[in-house]
Amino acid sequence: MLIYPQFDPVIFEVGPLQVRWYGMMYVFGVLAGWLLGRWRASRPGSGWTKAEVDDFVTWSIIGIVAGGRLGYVFFYNAAFYLSHPLKIFAVWEGGMSFHGGLLGVIAAIWLFARSTNKPLLAVGDFVAPLVPPGLFFGRLGNFINAELWGRATDLPVGMIFPGGGPVYRHPSQLYEAALEGVALFCILWWYSSRPRPRGAVGGLFLTGYGVFRFIVEFAREPDAHLGFVALHWMSMGQILCLPMIALGLFFMLRGRRQARG
Repeated sequence: MLIYPQFDPVIFEVGPLQVRWYGMMYVFGVLAGWLLGRWRASRPGSGWTKAEVDDFVTWSIIGIVAGGRLGYVFFYNAAFYLSHPLKIFAVWEGGMSFHGGLLGVIAAIWLFARSTNKPLLAVGDFVAPLVPPGLFFGRLGNFINAELWGRATDLPVGMIFPGGGPVYRHPSQLYEAALEGVALFCILWWYSSRPRPRGAVGGLFLTGYGVFRFIVEFAREPDAHLGFVALHWMSMGQILCLPMIALGLFFMLRGRRQARG
């Protein structure tokens, strides 16, 4: 069995201000996507300028934070937040949803496409390969915070998490970092390195993330206040991945048909 490293979630403090690793992981994720986007914009035929990447990053930050928070509020704990509406703004207490953040980024893509007269799907294809590094850092943040740990296991990879009881659990945050972050990035970067039908790269992102997340959810402990929400084995995360997979396959098949003429 593995030993969970004891992290101090606070990097440093200046008076009442605390700089935490979890927040810093968001900074690292946005920075990685921004730098990769500027590099892609500099390639011949990208159709983007570095200034446009800079502008989109601003839109995306708002979408990530607002969408991630509202997604958690309505997907995972709506009853509590509807009865305590001011708690919606208490983001420092934790509670962000990837699927909500994705909807926020999609809204940012739509608004950015309208403001620049770029095709919506083309913007999505450009942005999709830039997202996995943020997922990688986000899952590392979950691991450092000792949150969203996995189900009990007797496999050698198990570890005891603070707050997870005296049982060995899957380090599911690291599984997600490896699949949704590293593996998905490699797949999308390779796939987008050649011209693809419009919407295909974004479709592959939706499908790839949905499949990887659906698989990892079998090792991840369901939210305590929700448990299994369907068929006595499906988690909320898996339910939310199903439309992602379906939509992603639709865009990929649509692009393939269009390419064939």
